[in-house]
Amino acid sequence: MRASWDEYFMQIAEIVKTRSTCLRRQVGAVIVKDNRIITTGYNGAPSGLKHCTEMGGCERERLGVPSGERHELCRALHAEQNAIIQAAMLGISTDGSTIYITLQPCVICAKMLINAGIKRIVHKGVYPDALAMRMLEEAEIEITVMPE
Repeated sequence: MRASWDEYFMQIAEIVKTRSTCLRRQVGAVIVKDNRIITTGYNGAPSGLKHCTEMGGCERERLGVPSGERHELCRALHAEQNAIIQAAMLGISTDGSTIYITLQPCVICAKMLINAGIKRIVHKGVYPDALAMRMLEEAEIEITVMPE
């Protein structure tokens, strides 16, 4: 059976996440416009910097920081952030696009997605960040949750 567009792009996001260097959770993102992929992103340290595996482990894990808290202690950028940054570096507009993410966005990413002009978010998984979802709803961004 032929995959729907949502299934197709989410499967690609699942492959993208395999490049992640995060020790806690691998996340992939694919930004799509007019059923064409414009960028991808996965969570990991900034380009050229050491990954947590090379630093002796995860700082947030060492400190016992719960999921969804104290993002500033993490070396990694989130998958959505990397996808948006990649579009900016390539001079590609994300306005009016859809993003496929293997996990619900956090509030920081939600604010970035709103300002990047993303109009639809398709995600799997639940992330403990109710504020993110309230802001996305307020911004009238269409949200589709796919089963895991």
